[in-house]
Amino acid sequence: MHIMKKKTATVVVIILVVAAIVSIWLFKNAGSDSKSNSSKHAENQIDGIISPAYEDAFTLEATAIGLDELKVYGIPIIIDFGADSCIPCKEMAPVLRNLNSEMQGKAIIKFVDVWKNRQAADGFPIQLIPTQVLVNSEGNPYVPSKDIGIEFTKYVMKDTGEHIFTVHQGGLTEDQMRKILADMGIENE
Repeated sequence: MHIMKKKTATVVVIILVVAAIVSIWLFKNAGSDSKSNSSKHAENQIDGIISPAYEDAFTLEATAIGLDELKVYGIPIIIDFGADSCIPCKEMAPVLRNLNSEMQGKAIIKFVDVWKNRQAADGFPIQLIPTQVLVNSEGNPYVPSKDIGIEFTKYVMKDTGEHIFTVHQGGLTEDQMRKILADMGIENE
């Protein structure tokens, strides 16, 4: 009987030690969830695991834009605000589809139909469609080179003079889009 109690006590001690080790491991690794979004993005690419948020960031069509969420990827962003039934927007549609597909992981190219999703343009300086909002890889408004040959509008805060948006109003050709992406640091292959 005494031997049986000793064996039971030994098993209980072993179980408690294993439980303590597992608890410590779980506690230490729980902090790994606080990794930055950019390191999570890098892990997703390395491991081949694509999270829903990652897929949403690189999907062409959007019903809403979370600019801060897109900026964490550290790559250039072009958001085209237009409509499926606007003529210049229709002309740009194949260009946007092609570049979105080609630039996966290098740049974020988005399209928002503002007639179907009016609230998606809230907070952006959209006066006409199509209008493209451009953000560089540092998450700041794009500052075009002087020799790019495309007209942009720069929006600044009246009280501080802080540059908050760079936009292009009107349609863009594929060549113009590629020129902008190259100016943002994306190499054409």
